[in-house]
Amino acid sequence: MQPNTLLDALLDEAGISHAGLAARVNHAGRARGLSLRYEHTAVARWLKGQRPRGQVPDLICEVFAGRLHRVITLGDIGLATPGPSPQGASSLSGFVDRATALWRSDEQQRPHIVGAPAVTGTPAVMPVWEWENPPEDADVSRSGTTRVSMADIKMLRAARAHYELMYRKAGGVAVRARVVGFLNAQTAPLLRGAYSDALGRQLHRATGGLVAVAGICAYDSDAHGLAQRYFHQALRLAKASGDRGLGAYVIALLVNQSLYMGEYRQAVAFAEAALRAAGHQITPALAADLYAMQAKAYAHLGDSGSALRCIHCAESEAERIRPGHEPDETGYVQPGLVNVQVAEALLSLGDLTVAREHATAAVGTPAHDRGRVHRLAMLSQIEMRAGEMDRAARTAAEMVERARGMESQRLRDRLRAVRRALAASGCADAEEAAELIDGALRVPL
Repeated sequence: MQPNTLLDALLDEAGISHAGLAARVNHAGRARGLSLRYEHTAVARWLKGQRPRGQVPDLICEVFAGRLHRVITLGDIGLATPGPSPQGASSLSGFVDRATALWRSDEQQRPHIVGAPAVTGTPAVMPVWEWENPPEDADVSRSGTTRVSMADIKMLRAARAHYELMYRKAGGVAVRARVVGFLNAQTAPLLRGAYSDALGRQLHRATGGLVAVAGICAYDSDAHGLAQRYFHQALRLAKASGDRGLGAYVIALLVNQSLYMGEYRQAVAFAEAALRAAGHQITPALAADLYAMQAKAYAHLGDSGSALRCIHCAESEAERIRPGHEPDETGYVQPGLVNVQVAEALLSLGDLTVAREHATAAVGTPAHDRGRVHRLAMLSQIEMRAGEMDRAARTAAEMVERARGMESQRLRDRLRAVRRALAASGCADAEEAAELIDGALRVPL
């Protein structure tokens, strides 16, 4: 079940508590000759995605219509009859309503939103399939009270760059609330504003890039269901923009999350979809990252032939990267990134010697602090596998120093993995490095 963010948003707008909605539904039911005894726990279940029975959805609409003095439909409360979504502008308009409702629920830290698990199977695959296949949005123009200008779109682009840089320096745990607050205060009114088709496509593209950063921060905070929903939103926004390259970038984020969750076949399939559907709009940097992540997935699946083929493709694409000719979103594919991805794949395949060569090359290439932590963690693990505990301990100590000041669950995962390996060695230098990691982990996020 998916959390019902539309119902949650209406509750907030109407100023009605869970118990208050239950009582009003009971009262409205009595007027129809129904004996209902709903309590606040029933409303909590509806918010988690359970569909109320019988006439209750209509009663909920009646309650909100009376409170808000406007017509409220089943679609407005997230209880429209299941089935294919309508095509065209109304479909995109409905998506905007659902997306902004999620942002509001996230900013308010609603537990059923923040703690929602990631979906698997068909619900995870459908957003990618819908991005890849027709119909396209014929016209994304919209009428509204706020007139959108190019200055607004430039502000969204600047915000994306600002929050991405902040994320790299401070981590997603620290930055997430800032991004979501911006989405609610600045971005939502623009999406509901007035714009032409041409300007609307730029607006949806800029918003898609910003929503993707919100997803990255949620992923970095261990809110995987929420991160997935942000990535799916960014994918829908990319489709509305007509920018296939942006969509492929968002799918790369889903591939990365799939790898973390151990969904290796899904990671392979998603990467294939991005490479296939983006066509000429995919850039060398993004293609290199997609192939490198595919290599890691194949390595985990034990398919060495496919892993090595993808490594070759990743290295070939990396050689074609031209700085200054990539979109802002692929700036994370810095020199050395493919090396560390390949090192991880080769380590899974058991090729320690070549894995070490790639990890050493990655560490020897300049990178922002966050990327450098991941590279040092990989090199340290390889050095430990090679039995070079003193060297591994020194690498781990540098890793801890680079991670200072960052609030990131993913970096903590890296630190913990290195610490476990260090502690098992019994080496004095390794024990000292493990104590450094303990100190870094002592402050709760």
